[in-house]
Amino acid sequence: MGAPNATAPPAASFDDPCAERRLRFGGDGGLDVFLTGRVFMDMIFTGLPGLPPPGTELVTDGLGSAPGGIANIAVAMSRLGLRTGLATAIGDDMFGAYLWRTLSEQEGVDLTWSHRPAGWPTPVTVSMAYDSDRSMVTYARPMPSAGELVTAPPSAATCFVDIDRPVPAWALEMRRAGTLVFADVGWDPTETWSTDVLDRLAAVDVFLPNAVEAMAYTRTRRPADALEALAPRVPVVVVKQGAQGAIAVDSTTGERAWAPALPVEPLDTTGAGDVFAAGFVFGTLAGWPLLQRLRFANLCAGLSVRHYSGSLGAPCWGDIAAFGETSEVPPEVLADYEFVVPYIPDSGLGSVTRAEPTLR
Repeated sequence: MGAPNATAPPAASFDDPCAERRLRFGGDGGLDVFLTGRVFMDMIFTGLPGLPPPGTELVTDGLGSAPGGIANIAVAMSRLGLRTGLATAIGDDMFGAYLWRTLSEQEGVDLTWSHRPAGWPTPVTVSMAYDSDRSMVTYARPMPSAGELVTAPPSAATCFVDIDRPVPAWALEMRRAGTLVFADVGWDPTETWSTDVLDRLAAVDVFLPNAVEAMAYTRTRRPADALEALAPRVPVVVVKQGAQGAIAVDSTTGERAWAPALPVEPLDTTGAGDVFAAGFVFGTLAGWPLLQRLRFANLCAGLSVRHYSGSLGAPCWGDIAAFGETSEVPPEVLADYEFVVPYIPDSGLGSVTRAEPTLR
């Protein structure tokens, strides 16, 4: 997992905390991360006592709307200052116009590789949050293939793929050029958990499953056992355990680490795994030891669950700086995150910037 296109980098600065990584990992003008996938219009109703019984209506004063799906991780990465490119299809309707504007103009995600197919409706997910749980309804038509969008993959330090399906040709091409391939995997609705999925890890550098998925695919009963089963297949494996933190092995360095979750009261865990992945990508590009990568990923995920919606909840540097100034956690806990301080840009001090939802 050596740094691709290595050059003698300039010193990072507060004005551009990514300057050192940008020249070291992908060259001047390249992306920090490139990804593809489906974007949803997420609408989240909150403050509900439960689901409305048939024939009734519930009125609530809580409603948020934001980009969802692959946008969760794209926004989380962009908010950390990573130059993020996204290839996707976005509907040509009103929701699509909002998503395109939010991602490109407000969140700084590069949509050069995306398009808006004529007549294709934006996928929509409505989530109803109640009693620390949620129910969802999704409307979606088949998505124009993201693979067709990527005819000439860009130069990027990293790319992110889902190994529910074979690793796409564009990711293999990028890997041959020195790009690090990060991968996740989703829930198997058939619950067969085919081990064919694990064979795809031969084309992956970093694998980030959650504990349930990792145990199901490896036929193990403990997250630690799943980690050991996966370690020989891929250079870096991280098993996310939610409130129990995360465990990882970096076979390239021999490092093993466990980091506890951030001790905060969660409001909505939507997209927390995506935000965790964004933090881990950042830490990898920063060249941090494995333990620090896990801690930063947990920090980002922990800050996100204090808000509704994965993309709206993803922390900006202002959130990270402000958290360090509060008494929300004991000083001895904050001390574990002191290594992050030099990476907080001046622009992140005293300000929090995030996309505006369509409704509040």
